[in-house]
Amino acid sequence: CFFILQTQGTILPAPNFNPIMDAQLLGGALQGISCEKDVLIDILTQRCNSQRLMIAEAYRDMYGRDLITDLKENLSHHFKEVMVGLMYPPASYDAHELWHALKGVDIEEKCLIDILASRSNMEIFQMKEAYLMQYNTDLQQDIDSETSGHFRDTLMNLAQGTRMEGYADPSAAAQDAMILWEACQQKTGEHKNMLQMILCNRSHQQLWMVFQEFQNISGQDIVDAINECYDGYFQELLVAIVLCIRDKPSYFAYRLYNAIHDFGFHNKTVIRILIARSEIDLMNIRQRYKERYGKSLFHDIKHFASGHYESALLAICAGDTEDY
Repeated sequence: CFFILQTQGTILPAPNFNPIMDAQLLGGALQGISCEKDVLIDILTQRCNSQRLMIAEAYRDMYGRDLITDLKENLSHHFKEVMVGLMYPPASYDAHELWHALKGVDIEEKCLIDILASRSNMEIFQMKEAYLMQYNTDLQQDIDSETSGHFRDTLMNLAQGTRMEGYADPSAAAQDAMILWEACQQKTGEHKNMLQMILCNRSHQQLWMVFQEFQNISGQDIVDAINECYDGYFQELLVAIVLCIRDKPSYFAYRLYNAIHDFGFHNKTVIRILIARSEIDLMNIRQRYKERYGKSLFHDIKHFASGHYESALLAICAGDTEDY
């Protein structure tokens, strides 16, 4: 069945919002002898992104300075990453993360996977525009030059943002499922190509039917089949696409759990997911996290992070009292 989930973020627009007052409070907090980090957390994690952008504008008018620059100069480490990250519009934040993933010391494949496998056509279009504006270079060209093989082909396909929308055709679903099944048996370059073409271009509704048909034909879940037949980042990307189509909040809950438990708290991943999903579906992600792993996301962050960094993450996560 294809159901629409009522998605909900943890950060909502603040009522009685006054950007000038907020800008003044931030100015005071940043100018003091010791930076008042609690004030920064109270304001920046309790305003939605469009409100933060209005605060930045008021701040520039008031002090003649850029708020992001001032945050960067006054803060350090992961706390700085959180506060600065909150100040980017969503498309610019995605662009920023992709740029660092592609151009950093090591390529961060998991970051590329998280972003490109989960964004809608519109989000991809806006992110490419932001990427071009911020870095004066084309996202697809950078993916082309920095990655390789079928992993690259699949990323390039996703970065086109040309997935069909809304359309579903039951008879085509059975055909696609057969092609996917063959691709898992044969594993030739041509089959890998067909596999990624179907996963990157069919509509979500269509793929729900394809996955169902695949199960009927092969007696196996598509994720298990992909895991058995392929490996490396190509396999991880294909699985991410399937999981995001089935249930995006579950995918991100799984990624957060891994980032927190398998990598000794992979800060970049935790920060990126919390910020990027804070106004979309972080409430749903928290719910899935608790259902699946028994402990709340709030509890796990509290256990692994500390100081103002911890406070900022918890404020974005917005836990309930029973989560403590």
